[in-house]
Formats: sequence, structure tokens, C-alpha cells
Amino acid sequence: MHLLSKIGKIPMTETVIQLDNVCKNFGSLKAVNNLSLEVKKGEVIGFVGPNGAGKTTTLKLIAKLMRPNSGQILIINKQGKLQNLHENHKNLIEMGFLIDIPHFYNSTPYRILKYIANLRNYPKEKLNQRIDDLLSDFNLSKWKYRKIKNFSKGMIQKLGFIVAIIHDPEIVILDEPQTGLDPTARIDVRKHIRSLQKKGKTIFVASHMLYEITEVCDKIALLNEGSLVGFDTLDNLEFLLRVKEIVCKITKPIPPEKIDSILKKLVQSLEPYLEHDLDPTISEESIKYNPNEKSFFIYYDGTEESSTKILNILVNEFKSDFTISSFSKPKTVQLERLYTQMIYDNENPKLNKDAI
Repeated sequence: MHLLSKIGKIPMTETVIQLDNVCKNFGSLKAVNNLSLEVKKGEVIGFVGPNGAGKTTTLKLIAKLMRPNSGQILIINKQGKLQNLHENHKNLIEMGFLIDIPHFYNSTPYRILKYIANLRNYPKEKLNQRIDDLLSDFNLSKWKYRKIKNFSKGMIQKLGFIVAIIHDPEIVILDEPQTGLDPTARIDVRKHIRSLQKKGKTIFVASHMLYEITEVCDKIALLNEGSLVGFDTLDNLEFLLRVKEIVCKITKPIPPEKIDSILKKLVQSLEPYLEHDLDPTISEESIKYNPNEKSFFIYYDGTEESSTKILNILVNEFKSDFTISSFSKPKTVQLERLYTQMIYDNENPKLNKDAI
């Protein structure tokens, strides 16, 4: 295992966090149930699950805000070795944490950020510039010395994000970072998460906004009733579902009297690349047309080669029938279906084995 350099850098292939059979109970409730996963440096991990799935509890355990009832959480230390989170915390690399809805004393952003940075031993000579840069990134510069009681919910959320990263931590834990943010601010948060990743930071994001998850995360941890249902890249998890979808939008709606003939022609032309063993809860047809959205929904075998050939056929063989305006894979929809399917398989293991 590589040693950390004097400035605390970790090799990109290094395991930064490892959870081994972690359990957390609240009375008879198992909030986290034998959860194990391993995270490498620079990965952005998305936690997805319904309310009560264990997302926030897991993040609080990693952030050392709670202790597990059993199992252990290992985090890399300043010597480049994994050690128990609750042993000699001064030897661990720095972490930053944003809770779902942060609350602050009625002070000013400058005083709060300076206080947190000093607690985390951020270099004093760099602090003022660090504060100014981060406030500028989130359009809060003019609020630097104003009382927080006058802040909107979105402004408080942005300040909470800054508090989590003011000391330049190696691990950043974000619980619903988009809560209360307008669309522009959500874009700013996504940009900043990507910039942190480029610097080699390891990031955990829990969110109900599946679009945000698919946009910024390398891997997704699917949680249900405290258990880890799946943990992998979105593409690999989708492969387990064995269904992929292409949405082909066209510029003008197809006349109603031509829909059936065009669909029949599409099925014949694309037949080698289509998924025919479909889950009926998803679709009973390999190709559907939605006139309201001016879109074809094509369920195919999921390979890049097939996707390319489907596009070529649509462009060359159907140019007299319609003109394509976009051709894409709806990641958010796939993640919703994937999660639903994996939850079902997890709750019905016997049915799943019988199906195999």
C-alpha cells in the first residue's frame, strides 16, 4: 500500500473507505443491516433508496456522527493505511459533511467559515482567500458579513455545502445537497462536485433526485430496508436488468393512419437488435410510439454496437417517414426501473431463483 505524501495525496487506486458488515439498530429497527462496500479514491458514490432505506444513517456512520452496533468502518490514515474510524481520529485524513437541512447560529458566513476552518486546522494564511473563492462560486459574496437569519433556505443550503468543504477535505459526504436549491444552484452544485472529483476527492451523495445522481456519480449504492441491494456503475447495474431503452424523438408527429405501418416496418428492420424477452411491467412491445412526446421508445439488447446500428437504420431507412431530433438513453428512467427491479428481486429471492 502506497504511503501518503507530505501534502496528504492518496494514489487514485487506493481504497479510501471500507465498510465491513456494518449494522446500526434503533431499538428493534435495523437501520443498517450488514452493509459492506469498498470505495476508491476519487470515486463519486450515489446512495439511492426510499425513505427509511438507511442512506442518512450510513452517511452519519461514515462521518463519525454515530457508532455502529457491529461491524467496522475503515478509513485511510495519514500513513496510507486503513484504520478503524473510531481509533486515533487525529491520524485520519480530513472529512467534510453536509447534513440534509443544516442549521446555523445567527452569525455571518465569514465568522462561521472561519470558525470551522480553524477547528480543522486549515492554513490561516490561505483562509480569507479560500472563503472569498467559495462564496463567489455560490453567489454568496455580498452576504459574507450579513446575518444568516435573513438567508433563504437555498442560501443556507449553499452555505452548508461550503462549510463541508471549507477545510479542503479528502472525503466529502453530502446528504441531499440539492434540497431547497433552484435549478441554477443545482447546476452550480453539480459543477462543484465534478471539480472536487477532478482534484481526487472521494464523494458520497445521497439524493432523491435521480437525475442529479446519474449526472455526477461513478457508482450507485442501492439501499432498501438497511441492506445493500446493489453497488456498481449504472451501466453494470443496468446490465443485470437486461433491458435498455433508447428514446428517439422526431421533429413532427406521425399521422395516426401511418403509425401502425411504420411500427411494423421498424420492428422488422431492427429485429436483430431488439430485446424480445421484456418484463411486461416495463413494456409488452419492443418498440412503442408516444404521439404526445413525438417519440419512439425502443427496447434493445443494450450493446453499444446495436445502439449505433439502430441509429444508422433509423437515419438511412426511415428518412422519408420522419426526421430525428434526438437519440438518447434515459438514465434516470433506467435507474428508477433498475431500483424497482432489484428491490423486487431482493424481497422475492425464491421467485428470482425460479426465474433463473
